[in-house]
Amino acid sequence: MKAMIFAAGLGTRLRPLTDHMPKALVPVAGVPMLQRVILRLKESGFNDLVINIHHFGEQILDFLKANQDFGVRIRISDERGELLDTGGGIRKVRPLLDGDEPFLVHNVDILSDIDLAAFYRLHLEHPCDATLLTNHRQTSRYLLVDAEGRLRGWVNKSTGEVLPAGATYVEGNYTELAFGCIHVLSPSIFRYMEDERWHGKFSIIPFYIDICHRADVRCYAIDSEGWFDIGKPETLAKAEAYLTCL
Repeated sequence: MKAMIFAAGLGTRLRPLTDHMPKALVPVAGVPMLQRVILRLKESGFNDLVINIHHFGEQILDFLKANQDFGVRIRISDERGELLDTGGGIRKVRPLLDGDEPFLVHNVDILSDIDLAAFYRLHLEHPCDATLLTNHRQTSRYLLVDAEGRLRGWVNKSTGEVLPAGATYVEGNYTELAFGCIHVLSPSIFRYMEDERWHGKFSIIPFYIDICHRADVRCYAIDSEGWFDIGKPETLAKAEAYLTCL
């Protein structure tokens, strides 16, 4: 099974830890976050991985080489020349991920005890263009999801911004879910990226919202005490405390 790990981020929220190393190599309870994600994917049956790199990318290359790629196939998408954000990063690796098989995408700064294999099977059992892991955590930005689990829009409650453009937000019309930064995509998603708006650098969430009334983008809510965004100091500390108690 194929998967992509986003490891190219600048890690600005984790400074000064990332002043001299990539975010992907910041340790979580003594183990680099990239290693934790690779091993979780490997345990779940994902053996063909693509990892994008940018910030201190050569350190990631050296780390993977020193660990013999952890016994799985790893290919690199080199963004050291230009950081492409999440959407652009996926589009860049189309030659590696296109075909008949869906692929999972996982942020390197997400730590979870989610059953990734079961989440992947859910996508296979209910074929669509994309299945987004979500949860009910409190945030300012929510995906708006209808009764069938389809993505219909997005709202930023701090600013009042609603997407797609022209949409009106009415509280209670949709289930409001937070994106969990793990998703499974069918190769059919690439046809929506052929529009010139989706060339170069772009984020995946505005892309999903723009296409949601034409494409089949589903949201699946899984709430777990073992889900952490470890890309900021306070949640990194919480994740380390959680791991030491296991």
